[in-house]
Amino acid sequence: MRLRRYGDAGQAFPIYITVVGGLLFLAFAYFAVGQAAANRNGAQTAADAAALAAAQDRRDELAGAWISELLDWAKWLDIFAGNAEGVGPSCWRANELAAQNDAQVLSCEPEGRLGFTVEVETNKPVGHSIVPGTEDRRANASATAVIESRCDFKPPAADAGENVLPRLSCKGKDWDLKPGDPPEILPKPEDLFDVHLAD
Repeated sequence: MRLRRYGDAGQAFPIYITVVGGLLFLAFAYFAVGQAAANRNGAQTAADAAALAAAQDRRDELAGAWISELLDWAKWLDIFAGNAEGVGPSCWRANELAAQNDAQVLSCEPEGRLGFTVEVETNKPVGHSIVPGTEDRRANASATAVIESRCDFKPPAADAGENVLPRLSCKGKDWDLKPGDPPEILPKPEDLFDVHLAD
């Protein structure tokens, strides 16, 4: 009489199902983490762009103020320090750039006279995943952009005359300015000021 032999196939199947289920769970978990990271990166990109846009708008206004006061060089130092009359708010540019990056500005605050800190929130939530409560969560991020003067100058000699302007030196480039110089030969906003994200 033959003895009945039992294989391991029936016992291995539940283990196989358990292992596959665990691997699928890990895959979905990594996918959820990837979704959140991508959303966070999108928020940071929007915040960086918004802060830079606000600072660049302020830089352009300061450059315009400098051109307006070109003949009154005594006011140059104040303008290069961010103190200029008639400079308007620049956070509207932050709102524009955030919208272009599918986000909205939660706050936009000046950092002194030469910078802006912007906080944004993404318009799209993380979405459905195996992590409960993430469906409606949106990513937030903030960034600070600063404006730095690139220029310095020395007042002309006392006997130089009323219409003599100082030589303007901006990061290795010099301008010998004269009253009546056409706008196209004057320094551009990016020559006068540097705009960058704060470290």
